[in-house]
Amino acid sequence: MKESVSTEPFRPADDVTQHVGYLLKRAQAALRGAMDKVLREHGLTVPQYATLELLAQHPGMSNADLARATFVTRQSGNVVLRGLQEAGLITRPATADHGRARPARLTEEGQARLAKVQDAVYAVEQRMVEAIPPQRVAALLADLDRIAVTLED
Repeated sequence: MKESVSTEPFRPADDVTQHVGYLLKRAQAALRGAMDKVLREHGLTVPQYATLELLAQHPGMSNADLARATFVTRQSGNVVLRGLQEAGLITRPATADHGRARPARLTEEGQARLAKVQDAVYAVEQRMVEAIPPQRVAALLADLDRIAVTLED
């Protein structure tokens, strides 16, 4: 049997609190609040933590690449990098070899701080994922990725 596809334009729920965008924002705000709480205990912000995680996986990323990956402006990314550098958690060359990019790398202290905070952050993600039936997690991740790709076009 052929599945029928509606030709009617999509109409969101009458109650704005049931719109997909609203519920995505509510989930994001709850995640951010939970992350802020655990990171505060370790003296880090969400952008600082995200930067440390990214540099652990991809040493030498530039400010522009880190800003994009952590969802902040280049100016804000530079402030994050300066703060991490002043705290001794990352190192960057004083001048760029070419262009303006000054690749950042974790220091030993940065690696240690990241290792200390990861369990707390991963526990937040675990709480979030446990709210979803296990057989639906992969589909949710794929759906969220498709949403992002669609809206980035």
